[in-house]
Parts: sequence; C-alpha cells; structure tokens
Amino acid sequence: MSRPPLPPFNQETATQKVRMAEDGWNSKEPEKVALAYTSDSIWRNRAEFVEGRAAIEAFLTRKWVREFDYRLIKELWAFEGNRIAVRFAYEWHDDGGNWFRSYGNENWEFADDGLMQRRIASINDLPITEADRLMQWADGPRPEDHPGLTELGL
Repeated sequence: MSRPPLPPFNQETATQKVRMAEDGWNSKEPEKVALAYTSDSIWRNRAEFVEGRAAIEAFLTRKWVREFDYRLIKELWAFEGNRIAVRFAYEWHDDGGNWFRSYGNENWEFADDGLMQRRIASINDLPITEADRLMQWADGPRPEDHPGLTELGL
C-alpha cells in the first residue's frame, strides 16, 4: 500500500500531507485514520506510548468517544526529507460540557511508501468557554475558506 505524496517532501507535498492528516483526523473515523500509519508505527502522544496500527485505532476510538464536537487545524512548521513538523490546535468538550482548546506540536517520520512510521506529539489543554471557540464548522473536514492557525492568531 502506498499513500502519496511520498518522501522526500517539498513545500507543496509537505503542505498537502499536513492537510490530508487534518482532514483524516476531522473525520473521527479511527479505522480510516489508522490506515495512514505503518503496521508497526510508533507513537508518543502526551505521556502515552502506542505501537502498531491496531493500538493506534484503539487509541483513536477512546479519544473520540470522550472528545465531543472535535475540530482540528494543523499547520506545517518545517520539513526535510521524510520528516515533517506540524503545530496544531483542536477544540472539543467533555461529557460535562467543559470546553478545551488543545495546543501541540507533532514530529512525523514517514516510510518510503508515504505511511507514517513515527509520530511524537506534545499537547497542552487550555480550558475555554463555548463563546471562545474559533473552530466552528459542520462536522467533517475544515472548509477550504476557514482560517488556519496563523490567521486565527493561534
């Protein structure tokens, strides 16, 4: 299985890869999102270590069962060869109606076939009010005309 664009990345293909990842995560479909990773992919997400596509799918299932109205924006930070660095923010609320904006950075490493083989994520959560939300679009991918992180001042 191949998942273009393939490394080595340039500005255009790295930007495309980031948007594809954002769109996938905004689908909130763990089985679909997990297919973007190698079968033996290694993750660090906050303080949790995850290894393998099945574990990634289980992680994402747990995540989206407790993070309601999840909306994510990713932005390319840097790239070289088979590596991409992104910054991101996402908004969500828990089952008690408490809203959060989670900020973070990810370092990605890709196999030759374009599947992600390593993902290192550092994330912090900021409590916000519902009125403070900046990511309000219908469920699914962010519309092309919706501002990105830089435009939102994030």
